[in-house]
Amino acid sequence: MILVTGATGNIGRALLQELHAHGAGPLRGLTRDASRAVFPEGVEAVEGDFAETASLKPALEGVRSLFLVSRLGSDADIIEAARQAGVEHVVLVSSITVQTHPHLGPAAENLAVEELLKASGMAWTILRPTQFASNALMWAASVRGGETVHAPYAETALPTIHPADIASVARVALTEPGHHGRTYALTGPEPVTARQQVEALAAALGREVPFAEISRGQAHAQMAAVFGPEAADAVLDVTGGDVNHELLRVRDTIAQVTGVPARPFRQWAAENADAFR
Repeated sequence: MILVTGATGNIGRALLQELHAHGAGPLRGLTRDASRAVFPEGVEAVEGDFAETASLKPALEGVRSLFLVSRLGSDADIIEAARQAGVEHVVLVSSITVQTHPHLGPAAENLAVEELLKASGMAWTILRPTQFASNALMWAASVRGGETVHAPYAETALPTIHPADIASVARVALTEPGHHGRTYALTGPEPVTARQQVEALAAALGREVPFAEISRGQAHAQMAAVFGPEAADAVLDVTGGDVNHELLRVRDTIAQVTGVPARPFRQWAAENADAFR
């Protein structure tokens, strides 16, 4: 049994579809509300809440492989619950900032989860993706309303990754040999700036989407109201304020692991254009 947590999220939804398409299984998807989950035929929907570790016990029953996104609950308790349930292999989504910006708080937290998993006695595979293409959804309300999209560091180009590519690597790691004890840094196929992302969205929508660069201070004020000041600083550092070669570097890990080239941002934009209409 393979359990996919975050099964209705950007990665989990794509992963369940890939696993189902490749005939893997049996499959189980974890969600907070099973009645609202739309999974491929034959996928068992189970309810659980990371904030209530005890609620995960029924979902983990009979599971041998687990897909887990870090920092969604008490990772120590979740990993221990998986170990006690007899899970043999965990594929963990961490962050590339563990190696590019280890001094930042969120990166240190992700590293701590990685170390918990390694010490658990279960087999492990760690995925460290860079900035998600789906982060562009934060602009959706502005684009739908015909407003100007505002972003800092407009010319900083990061190798943004399509969440489905993370799912593809996870699917291979969960179902094929040779991936235990491996850590994969994952990026998209090319650097893309915030300005270019908005241009790709405009092309997918077939209309102009106005864009304007704002200062770090302006962006921080907006982000701090949602994430808190420390997290806002961390996000701004890794999106342009404190970039380095490791963060900017394009990697071919996705093609090496899956045999298929990574998807460009413009593909994500085309596939998700309805969210901006």
